[in-house]
Amino acid sequence: MSSDKLTWTLTGATVAGVLAVYVPCAPRTVPGGDSGELLTAACELGVAHPPGYPLFTMLSSLMLSLLPLSSPTHSINVLCAVFGAGASGALCFTVCRVSGPGPGAVLAGGVFAVSRLVWQWSVMAEVFSLNNLFVGILFTLSACFHCAESVHQKKKGLSFYGLLSLGTCFLAGFVPYIYLPISSYLNRARWSWGDQTSLSGLLTHLLRAEYGTFSLAKTEESVDFMKMLQAQWNHCVNDLSTPVLLLAVLSVLFSLRNRGRFIFVWLILIMVSIYSMFFAWRANLDIEKPLLLGVVERFWLQADAGVCVLAGLGLSWTLCWLDGRLGWGVLWNTGAWILTVGLISHMINSNHRECDQSSNDIVDRFAREVVFSLPEGSLVLTRGDLPGNTLRYLHYCQGLRPDLSLVDQEMMTYGWYVAKLQKHLPRVKFPGRWWDPVNSAKKKTFSIEQFLKHNTHRPVFVCIGLNEGDPSWERSFSRWPWGVCEQLVPVKTPFEPEKWAQRTFNLYNWSQPHDSFHPGSWERVANDEMWQGRMKTAFFLFDLAERMEGDAQSRLYEISYNLYCQIVDAQVDYPANWDKNLALAAERFLRSGGGSSIPDTLLSRSILHFTRYLEREPTDPQRKAIRSTISHLRKEIDRLGGRKKG
Repeated sequence: MSSDKLTWTLTGATVAGVLAVYVPCAPRTVPGGDSGELLTAACELGVAHPPGYPLFTMLSSLMLSLLPLSSPTHSINVLCAVFGAGASGALCFTVCRVSGPGPGAVLAGGVFAVSRLVWQWSVMAEVFSLNNLFVGILFTLSACFHCAESVHQKKKGLSFYGLLSLGTCFLAGFVPYIYLPISSYLNRARWSWGDQTSLSGLLTHLLRAEYGTFSLAKTEESVDFMKMLQAQWNHCVNDLSTPVLLLAVLSVLFSLRNRGRFIFVWLILIMVSIYSMFFAWRANLDIEKPLLLGVVERFWLQADAGVCVLAGLGLSWTLCWLDGRLGWGVLWNTGAWILTVGLISHMINSNHRECDQSSNDIVDRFAREVVFSLPEGSLVLTRGDLPGNTLRYLHYCQGLRPDLSLVDQEMMTYGWYVAKLQKHLPRVKFPGRWWDPVNSAKKKTFSIEQFLKHNTHRPVFVCIGLNEGDPSWERSFSRWPWGVCEQLVPVKTPFEPEKWAQRTFNLYNWSQPHDSFHPGSWERVANDEMWQGRMKTAFFLFDLAERMEGDAQSRLYEISYNLYCQIVDAQVDYPANWDKNLALAAERFLRSGGGSSIPDTLLSRSILHFTRYLEREPTDPQRKAIRSTISHLRKEIDRLGGRKKG
């Protein structure tokens, strides 16, 4: 078989093999993070968050038309799997072109594809697999130029017309961005980000000025440069494995003795180094927090591609060196294939459980529970990626709860939001051009209090939380707990604690075990929100009682205590703070009179759950005060026991 034919055979086999691994693992329901927003942009043909991702949006929309699977999410996830498989094929082709077809090429594409991070982000609706495909194509084009058959061909590529053609191709890469002003001008999408109808608006979006240009987030927080590079190195060791890194080092060493190899290897090495250092400089998120580390590490994938290409070249050149020095080429080649297949198989076995998301519906179930719990005709003020993106997807892409109106709190602070989307939210009243949480007296802006007063004709909910920068709502409204959300009601509305407790007690049908996901996952965030949402009413009533006196206080303590008992007693495993809250509720209820409850019962409950809490949270800053309280409560039990004997 000719070298070219074998190259295409290995590339095709790599793509097919990766697809066979990826497609069954693709989620059927909406995952967390930005996926819900990107899916909504594709369904609505709107504009996604900066810089817009127009090519991804258009290809995803086309996929929804050509291959409508079980859900829009499933269709686009499969498309991303195709992009990911194409990226692995491009890396395989690159190594074939530079060092010849063989096990090194399959190792480069295969190891990259089944490494944890690449696999994880290649089977869900995100832009990273498409980015990986473009990086793979860039490496392929570099390899083709490097391996041109004659000096004449290279000079032709570097001639004036050749460079002009390259420049034209580079500029052609921006053609998809024409989509942004067109979509913005038509304004047919019920949800879209930004106003790109003007040049300044387009540049604001392209440069991510609203996020912080060349930064991950709009924050003043900085991260230690070396700490970020160390985290990336740890990722390479853990995800790509030590053998792959050693092979990459071998490729660099072999390149030092061959000028032809030197140029290509060091081109890849410089690209990876510059990218990694620039990103480490601009990645302004705290990677000590698992969820934010998950955001940062997705941007290491492009560097991983370069490392895998170097590893593939290292294996190929090692085979050539061994054959040249020792002979027995068939033996070394067979060993290399065994190493390649073994390493890829081991990585598949290690990562499959975590990367197989085909049955993962946690975030989707979270969103459905929230959206179906809300009263008819509610106005929902979302905050953050979890409720915002997931509710938006269910509402716009799957048509759930068309009676609701979704308004994003962060988006409402931008001047374009009200102007662009007000026509799609006819039942929502905006008293100005945008919400300014800091200076609401500014001309043409409004405060959250003004916004709420204009929308008292319907139930208003905030999910999850309300912007802390504008406390104006406190003058005219109260927040009543509603699971993971809260209802904003006028302060004069009578509050009946027993009825509210009964109404919100079984708001959700949630059976997922507590503490059952990785701390850096959106599934963990959704699950934690659901568990904590169960006791928000009990906590609210306890907090309300703390500000009252007399019979009203005792009544609220009693309802709160009874709610806590029902919630805690119904679970085998639950968050540690539930023990602390129940212990406090029992102690406060006892202090306020205890109603018809037996003092011994309240004291025993308080001691039991304070003790359990300290066992589960031994480093709590208030542990000394809690131990002192336990000692005091035990003395009270002894005193009561002495009275009974007397």
